[in-house]
Amino acid sequence: MKIGITCYPTYGGSGAVATELGLLLAERGHEVHFVSYAQPFRLNKFRERVFFHEVEMEDYPLFEHPPYALALAVALHDTAKKHELDLVHVHYAIPHATSFHAITRFSILRSHGLTAVSEFLKRETVRDFTVPDDRVEVIPNFIDTSVFRPGLEPCHRATLAPDGEKIVMHISNFRSVKRVEDVVATFARLNDKVPSRLVLVGDGPDRPRALMRAEELGVRDQVLFLGKHTSVHELLSCADLFLLPSENESFGLAALEAMACGAPVVASDAGGLPEVVVDGETGYLLDIGDIDGMADAGARILGDEDHWRRLSEGARAVAVERFSADRVVPQYEAYYDRVIKGGGE
Repeated sequence: MKIGITCYPTYGGSGAVATELGLLLAERGHEVHFVSYAQPFRLNKFRERVFFHEVEMEDYPLFEHPPYALALAVALHDTAKKHELDLVHVHYAIPHATSFHAITRFSILRSHGLTAVSEFLKRETVRDFTVPDDRVEVIPNFIDTSVFRPGLEPCHRATLAPDGEKIVMHISNFRSVKRVEDVVATFARLNDKVPSRLVLVGDGPDRPRALMRAEELGVRDQVLFLGKHTSVHELLSCADLFLLPSENESFGLAALEAMACGAPVVASDAGGLPEVVVDGETGYLLDIGDIDGMADAGARILGDEDHWRRLSEGARAVAVERFSADRVVPQYEAYYDRVIKGGGE
């Protein structure tokens, strides 16, 4: 197949998964064309059968701000026509299908195929956009479990926790939905029971609030802000526990990456997270905002080596058995084939 892929080229779950999907499809013999305003950050070296087409933004006196959606549509049309694409996979509806409800619904319904990364997201799409239930195919996010795995060397544990403390980690874009202040508050209470270090990876608007909260709670010296990193698998392989108290997650890719690295996850029982984190088997799920409950769960995990090992092994097993690229990418191939043959509508 000749496949076009449009995605965000910067940090974030959607862009990362879209890029990895394209690269793996190319490895499986398909021709893949990425179309975006910048080269996806994971597309960092030459790959056979992989091509990148930059959306060119031209100044025009009529527009104060050049219309990206129009430029993207032109680039997609040109690429599809020139390279005779069989299918274009757009990640995702907003804003690539425009950001107003009525026209977004129109764009969704006019698509030949629709996928959602979780049953939760499918339900939200069906409800909010009045899409027929049978129009949406659930295909979960995936990871390369040979990259995200326990025991990577070199390990940065000595640098992250120089006094041998347990390592608690959180990775996000630090938006309000991630509830990063809850991460810090949970860590502060957990740290009273089990000496630990909190490693925060990423950046965003709530980073200053998280720093202020760490100061207020007296744990600033135990909190390490690392900023954005592309090689998060190297950091996650050192994590003893991963915190994700989000208000909502369509899927929870960061939780899955942590699980693949053998880190138990304490997360909110919200959005698509219960489809990834198996309560009592790979970590624990608690109500949104239940800082005490999350701290107690984290301390219970870190304070009992046998309990930690059981959850760690369970997390790795679920990641490999349900969400490895080898299991999920063929689902996309099969769905693409159905769409091309007219069976995706």
